[in-house]
Amino acid sequence: MTKNSDRDPLIIDADGHILEPPDLWERYLEPRFRDRAVRIKVGDDGYEYVEVDRKRARMTPRGTLATLGGMGRAVGISKALRRKALGGAMRPEDARRMRPNPEDTYIRGAAFGSMDAGERLRLLDGEGIAIAILYPTLGLLWEAETYDIELSDALARAYNRWIADFCRDSGGRLVPIAHLSLGDPLAAASELERAVADGCRGAFVAPFTITRKPHGHPDHDPVFATAQALGVPLAIHPTFEPSAVNVHHRFDNFGWATWYRDMFAPAGVVQAFATLFQFGVPDRFPRLKFAVLESGGGWIAQWLGRADSIFESTRLGASVRLREKPSYYFRRQFYIAAEPGEPLLGAVIDLVGEDRFFWASDYPHADHPKGYMRELRATAASMSESARRAILGDNAALAYGLDST
Repeated sequence: MTKNSDRDPLIIDADGHILEPPDLWERYLEPRFRDRAVRIKVGDDGYEYVEVDRKRARMTPRGTLATLGGMGRAVGISKALRRKALGGAMRPEDARRMRPNPEDTYIRGAAFGSMDAGERLRLLDGEGIAIAILYPTLGLLWEAETYDIELSDALARAYNRWIADFCRDSGGRLVPIAHLSLGDPLAAASELERAVADGCRGAFVAPFTITRKPHGHPDHDPVFATAQALGVPLAIHPTFEPSAVNVHHRFDNFGWATWYRDMFAPAGVVQAFATLFQFGVPDRFPRLKFAVLESGGGWIAQWLGRADSIFESTRLGASVRLREKPSYYFRRQFYIAAEPGEPLLGAVIDLVGEDRFFWASDYPHADHPKGYMRELRATAASMSESARRAILGDNAALAYGLDST
């Protein structure tokens, strides 16, 4: 990739999302799994729900499906509920019960460009974005619902075939990323090879594993080896997590605290990320590229400082299977996606390195604001020219091998 200071900055959204069609898995699953497909159904209460393996999903609250594509749409509702809570008209814990009406559905709630490739390209044109790297939505929900390794692999394969088709005629502007489940590492490695041959430019895994083996465990080496050989990044992306392994189980009667829960949603990603260092994965696979997604970027400076200090200055560092300190490997082969409006991002980039950061919109998910391009431009304005170009798109183009012309 050639960086040309005379051209306009290349802008790449490193983590956008689509809303999968409700019949995706019925159409793309192998026939022997089709009766166990992910589906959207309507319950006796009139609300839609997700079905996985013929069972109602337990992790998806009632009314959630209607909000998945509603970026920024609930701002007014949130402010009104907060005024009620502060004024004593309702308890803060009752806000979570204020759900959309049953007639507000997954399809009706889909934002422009979230389900149609042509619309998404028009959206990118309007925002001045050259390329969007795409991740799923329902695909972030279903893996927490089943511990059946064979079924998980099949559901991931079906999505990967579909997303490759969805992006195929976009002229390279919509970039498909494969979903891998780590239950069977050999099967995941085989699927990664197949998916990349079909057009996917990388893969992501959930922040938990069905087997409960840490992500960095040597049993997962077949996946790492395949990604390294193919030259594609592996990413850890937040998903719903089973109650038994998620980071919110330490307090009772606190499920209503949705702000709190979303604040710490990245914790599972950070924990999975840290296991890669504990097990020495970057030493074993020195050319493998990793990405840490939808968890913010500012924390990485503090994390690396503490990781290096413990590694170098305490006996605890003896358990880490690395020759060099963690920051050495991060600066060599890791990337992290920052939110567009992170106020300290410029300072963190100065500490960690401008070639390690992406930006991401999370479009069209409702837990992020819709003014992401305004925030991104304001954040990037204070950076040096090289840092601005790097985070806006050059880093993502290099990591994913994308055409920057």
